[in-house]
This record gives sequence, structure tokens and C-alpha cells, in this order.
Amino acid sequence: MASFNGHISVAAVETEGKKRKWHGSVSGIVDSPLDKVWTIVSQSKRLSQWMPMVEQCIDLVGDEGVPGYVCLVSGFMFPQQDGERSWIKERLVTMDLTSHSYVYKMEASNVGLDGSINSLKLIDYGDGSTLVNWSFEIDPLEGTFEDNIIDYLGFLYKSCINRIQGAIEDANKKVYETC
Repeated sequence: MASFNGHISVAAVETEGKKRKWHGSVSGIVDSPLDKVWTIVSQSKRLSQWMPMVEQCIDLVGDEGVPGYVCLVSGFMFPQQDGERSWIKERLVTMDLTSHSYVYKMEASNVGLDGSINSLKLIDYGDGSTLVNWSFEIDPLEGTFEDNIIDYLGFLYKSCINRIQGAIEDANKKVYETC
């Protein structure tokens, strides 16, 4: 995987009058029932439990779980040349409790991913396990190659999916310890 550091800037690439987007997706199986996975991944306050690079998530506008909700996520998601934390202002576009899915848009950031659309969808995989599918769409980024950014984001998001099981086990342990 190619390394990526510092701020990334957005470049407009026109294709038949429309910006061509870069797309990627990753999936993984979590060895827990869908409802337990949904409880962890659908709450912004729990992001740091399964996204190790996220330090905090601050509510800015609206109510969590309701389209229009905006939060500020910060941490070390993307390396900054000045050593500062990355930050991304995210807006919830849709939340579908029935299909266990949501879509959010990165509205502003210090990492150059403004306008990116991300979707997370859970599917019951049987035998008490859940398929997590995370897809993303970003504007082309100046000064880098599509494959490098798609691979980096895929690696980052896949590592998050791989941590969901541990977050569920930790949450269960805390409930058990308080009983």
C-alpha cells in the first residue's frame, strides 16, 4: 500500500459535464448478531470503540439518528504534516432502521475529503453473524492516484470493521461487570 501523508486537496474532473467520482467498498463478517452490531455502529458516541483513530465525536446540530444530524469527529484518521489531529464534520443523510443502514456526508474537514459520501449497511449473515458493507464515493484528489486513495480508505475502513467484534465484547463485559 502506498503511503499517504498530509493534507489532500480536491480536484474537479469533468466527464460529460459531471464530476467523476472515485468509488470503493469493503466488507467483513462480524461474529455477532445484527442487532448487537447495529447498536455499536449506529451511535456516534461509540465511534471511538470501533474506530481506533477516532478520539472524540461532538454533537453539533440535530439529534443523533435523525437525518440532518451533524457531528464533528476528530482524531488521527489521516496523518497531518503538522502533527495536528484530523477533523471531519459529518452530516447524516439517511438512517434506515429497518434495513440497518445509513449514509453520511463529510461536509468539511482538514483532510480534503469534503463532499465524500459514505454508506454503511448490515446484513444478517446467519448463525449469529453479520455482514458489514461500507462503501464510499469521493471526488478525485489532486496530487495522488485513485488506486492509492481507494486502497488507503479501504484499509482504514476494513480495520474499523475488524474492530467491531471487540467493541461488542467490551460493551458486554461492562454490562456484566455492573450487574
